[in-house]
Amino acid sequence: MGSSVSLVRANGSEDISKSVDRAISLINFKTVGPVRSVVVKPNLCYYWDASTGYTTDPRVVSGVIDFVRERFGRGVKIKVAEADASAMRTKHAFPVLGYQRLAKEKDFELVNLSADELLDETVRVNGREISFKVPSLLKNCDLFINVPKLKIMKATKITCAMKNVFGCIGYPRKLIYHKFLDEAIVGINKVLHPHLTVVDGFVSLGRFPVKLGLVMAGADVFSVDWVASQIMGYNPSNIRFLKLAVKEKLGNSDGVAVVGANLAEFASAFPKEGFVASKYLWSVQFWLLNAYRRVTGDIIPPVIEGS
Repeated sequence: MGSSVSLVRANGSEDISKSVDRAISLINFKTVGPVRSVVVKPNLCYYWDASTGYTTDPRVVSGVIDFVRERFGRGVKIKVAEADASAMRTKHAFPVLGYQRLAKEKDFELVNLSADELLDETVRVNGREISFKVPSLLKNCDLFINVPKLKIMKATKITCAMKNVFGCIGYPRKLIYHKFLDEAIVGINKVLHPHLTVVDGFVSLGRFPVKLGLVMAGADVFSVDWVASQIMGYNPSNIRFLKLAVKEKLGNSDGVAVVGANLAEFASAFPKEGFVASKYLWSVQFWLLNAYRRVTGDIIPPVIEGS
């Protein structure tokens, strides 16, 4: 069965932390057992600021940390973690995107998941065996909080909760999974199970960035993506990795319920991607990013990496 997904409007910067707290409260989130260690996984797919719609806004992560400290006390150990990607290194992304400054302010540790102890995990999805390098930190913490962005992606149509879990894979060259990306997304979500997802939709990315002012929360990644796809203008039944998740009994749309703000209000404001616009924009992006690669020497443009 699906679960509740909350939608909360954040009206300004000072309201984001309160909106995060309200979004989590609306789903009546509960933990099992004591919470002493927490890992927060944002989406830092590249060095582009959150205002572009590509990366998780540190203000949303700050709100999540405030929630954790309020709920579980000042003594809880918090780590904000991201893995290296083909054209992104966490050691650069953390300071560039404001996370190093936030870590000092909020007293938490920054962790590179690619430098963690990596466990070999193999799962079967749609008849295919897929192997992953999985950070042990995410298997052993008391509370794993997933903090993705709300944005579109050419290869999968949407990228949000389940795709951000794909970003947890410790092996940097995630391009190796792109020939079977939908299966890989479902596969890693069979291995890693965030307890809570808080979506940064404050600035979202459709065919262009938009200040949507949205914070979402849910305890089930599939349910979050089911609702997120509708906000982004897609029928969730037509999103291949969501269909695969249902087939693999990882997700079920029955019982998915929206609480809080009206979904239609956000859906009407989201800049949906048309076929012609999509083809043109991606052509321009590929040209620009390949030019960037030639100048800087990066291995592969982040839009191809698809984190």
